[in-house]
Amino acid sequence: MIKINMDKAREIKKNIIREERKPLLEKLDIEFMKAFEAGDAEKIEEIKKKKQALRDATTDPLILSASDPQELKEVRPAILNQV
Repeated sequence: MIKINMDKAREIKKNIIREERKPLLEKLDIEFMKAFEAGDAEKIEEIKKKKQALRDATTDPLILSASDPQELKEVRPAILNQV
């Protein structure tokens, strides 16, 4: 019987999320600079919140609570779909 190390599986999942969020953060960096240059404080705050949510994606409670590899594989923080 194969035993899966869920701690290692969680770290792999976090790394996958980090790779997926990287281009999203880069896109937001560009939007941030445009908003900064335009002096749009409201847009800047909105972008800052999105960037923080992306940074927090690896701490999604569903990652920690996943009890098997299939459940872990299905975890997808919502922010990854919103940016």
